[in-house]
Amino acid sequence: MSVTPPRWSSPVALYEAALGGASVVVVQDDRVRPLDVSTWSAPATASDDVLLARCTPPVLDVGCGPGRLAAELTRRGVACLGIDVSRDAVRRTRDRGAVSLRRAVEAPLPGEGRWGSVLLADGNIGIGGDPVALLARCAALVRADGVVLVETDPDRAEYDVAPITLQAEDGRRSRALPWARVGADALREVAEDAGLSVAEEWTAGGRTVVVLRLDRGVAESR
Repeated sequence: MSVTPPRWSSPVALYEAALGGASVVVVQDDRVRPLDVSTWSAPATASDDVLLARCTPPVLDVGCGPGRLAAELTRRGVACLGIDVSRDAVRRTRDRGAVSLRRAVEAPLPGEGRWGSVLLADGNIGIGGDPVALLARCAALVRADGVVLVETDPDRAEYDVAPITLQAEDGRRSRALPWARVGADALREVAEDAGLSVAEEWTAGGRTVVVLRLDRGVAESR
């Protein structure tokens, strides 16, 4: 019996297909979950206040997607820039009235070292598959009294750096994409390795957010 080989596609292409309405799932280890673009594309909800109320301007929304949070911050008069590697996501964010750039967090960014808050929402602590490197990059982006706000995995002990693949209902599949899942307890050690420390943590609406600040020595060197 012949087996139809997968149709390979880039992760960004499959993500953009999901934004357009295609059914796409995320596979990591033996776990499969839907790519939750419906939530990201919807208006901000009351549970998003968990993040937004603690944002000190100006805010850099890393992996802003279609702009749910960046648009709501803008609506509230909070200076915000969203960045995303997807051209379609950036367009959608701009259509919602927010400022957005097609840029990876590792690339040169406006205002480096002067952001009041860097936002890693909706699991974006996973970007790049190396949480220490990502948080160290975020630490370099904020000013001395700035914060990095991280929405963590529901499992507090979770620390999984296995890559993910995206799979569409039409048979398309992405290459392996470096990713990570980090719970609130595991984040403490990760943050310390990145020159950050936990300043606050809270859970509301089933979402846990950890606020990180620069370690004293790092902040004083700014």
